[in-house]
Amino acid sequence: MPGKLVVGNWKMNGDLRRKRRAAGGSAGPLAGAGDAREIAVCVPFPYLWQAQAALSGSAIGWGAQNVSEYAQGAHTGEVAAGMVAEFAAGTSSSGTRSGERCTGETDEMVAAKSSAALEAGMTPIVCVGESWAERESGAGEAVVLRQLDAVASRIGRAHRGDGSCLRTGVGDRDGRSATRSRRKPYMSSCASGCKHEREAANVPLLYGGSVKAGNAKALFACADIDGGLIGGASLNVDEFLAIAGA
Repeated sequence: MPGKLVVGNWKMNGDLRRKRRAAGGSAGPLAGAGDAREIAVCVPFPYLWQAQAALSGSAIGWGAQNVSEYAQGAHTGEVAAGMVAEFAAGTSSSGTRSGERCTGETDEMVAAKSSAALEAGMTPIVCVGESWAERESGAGEAVVLRQLDAVASRIGRAHRGDGSCLRTGVGDRDGRSATRSRRKPYMSSCASGCKHEREAANVPLLYGGSVKAGNAKALFACADIDGGLIGGASLNVDEFLAIAGA
């Protein structure tokens, strides 16, 4: 991979004032970061216009945290990938493990949303992960690879060979950072599980298990980790800058 990819996932946090400070505070100091690493933020739908206004012309990209699997129709409350793309958004995060618990999102739905993002010209960041109970029972690796297989299969059929890029974020649903001894096998399994996609489309693997300034350098030093999907820490400008600096 040419450089590390650092993506902030703001989740359902903040307001206009906080979002303006977080976006503007990051854009200036990171203005020259594009040559060494790629940086983006995924914001709640209502703040896409604000992200576009604050980050246009900077080295930081922006995107949404989810998209509908449908292109249009009577799907009240849903937001189509094409709508998000109209804000010049380049990324879309799908398959968040908290989303699965709240909305009943299935592996097949995540695959469909990822495909929809690609069709709209965006890069999907596909989040896979296991619950703490699944990890403790020894089923974690199988759960992660099952999720990955569903998406890779769908995208492989529809988009392989067209230059599209898939990004994969690996974490656990309970938001706890895995120890190095447990983290390494999961990332290695994911790297092996999507080996053909990584080779064909230069697919980075992002770690998403509570990345912070204090552990970012060690995480990014791991051979199978190509960057991070940053949650709560991305809302703090200084913390996010320190993570990007790592």
